[in-house]
Amino acid sequence: MANKKEVISIFVDNHANVLTRVVSLFGRRGFNIDSLTVSTTDNPELSRITIVFTGNEQTLSQILTQTQKLEVVRDIFLLEKENSLYRELLLMKISATKETRSAVKEIVDIYRGKIISLSKDSMIVELTGAPEKLDGFMEMVACYEIIEVCRTGITGISRGPLVGTE
Repeated sequence: MANKKEVISIFVDNHANVLTRVVSLFGRRGFNIDSLTVSTTDNPELSRITIVFTGNEQTLSQILTQTQKLEVVRDIFLLEKENSLYRELLLMKISATKETRSAVKEIVDIYRGKIISLSKDSMIVELTGAPEKLDGFMEMVACYEIIEVCRTGITGISRGPLVGTE
């Protein structure tokens, strides 16, 4: 069985220590989390956890089954790539001299990013999109001096009819 990236969405009670309980389940089973995002929902009693991990069908089945058993979990489902939208936010501080500034700005514009801060020797870029878009941007600016990078991790939503208890 081949390993692949999986994205799951979990609706949980919006209480203290719920995230710890969900994440520790992954750790106890020896599963590594590649990306984790948590947010409130339109229901103040629920939070949504989006977890990205790498595994095979057996791993996925085990995670879905065992996570569903936690009493703080209201719903859990797979966000399949063909039926879902994934987004991520990237903030990147790039060294930008007078000589390189316009070239970096051109790349930022092509990727529909924004320069949100500019100083004499650096700029901070904000870019939102699919993880592949952010990876592509990072490859394109790799020849410049990258000072700092911060990525939020994937959040996702299924297309079409309402999924989950949100």
